[in-house]
Amino acid sequence: MRLLMVEDEKRIVMAVKAMLERARYVVDTAFEGNTGLDMAESGIYDALILDVMLPGMDGLALLRTLREDGVHTPVLMLTAKGSVEDRVRGLESGADYYLPKPFQASELLACLKAITRRGEDRTEEALAYGDLQLLPGKASLQCAGTHEAVRLGNKEYQLMELFLRNPGQILTRETLADRVWGLEDSSEYNQLEVYVSFLRKKLQFLGSDTHIRTARGIGYSLEADHD
Repeated sequence: MRLLMVEDEKRIVMAVKAMLERARYVVDTAFEGNTGLDMAESGIYDALILDVMLPGMDGLALLRTLREDGVHTPVLMLTAKGSVEDRVRGLESGADYYLPKPFQASELLACLKAITRRGEDRTEEALAYGDLQLLPGKASLQCAGTHEAVRLGNKEYQLMELFLRNPGQILTRETLADRVWGLEDSSEYNQLEVYVSFLRKKLQFLGSDTHIRTARGIGYSLEADHD
């Protein structure tokens, strides 16, 4: 799961980033609002951790802009301001949760799990294409035509989720590797073809009419035969 943290206090950023990476999150960072907005609008993040007081553009303005632009990524607001009025203002701007500083690591992790779980619930019905349906609760892929299902590993699941969110579109190798393994993790970057091969074998096992096609020299796309 990939997160974006927009916070100008670098000491806090480094501490939270290290903690989240130990919990197996991929974390990108931005230290001011305008950069954070550009990164958040890419749509590649599963959740945002957003401070209110930021240089360039404050967190509330950033959040309102995202929501007005149709970006519905779950957002956890972090701030030193903990009054009821501040929380209401953050929630009304589109935040999913409001966590005052200082906070415990366990509390932050619990909040992230809660808001990303709600995000999965909102999108579960949409994660279907052709005769395939992705089942988040079971981490499995199901074929409507054959009624067969198969469990997916973590990387397989993330790749298939990307394909199902972008059916019929060519996703470049760089986009897929960046989205699943992150900008700073090159250890498995060259394994993309291997994981695509794993998914193809599982689609074959399911007897699915939906396939991952190769765009030579570019990337891959998920396409149904009837298209």
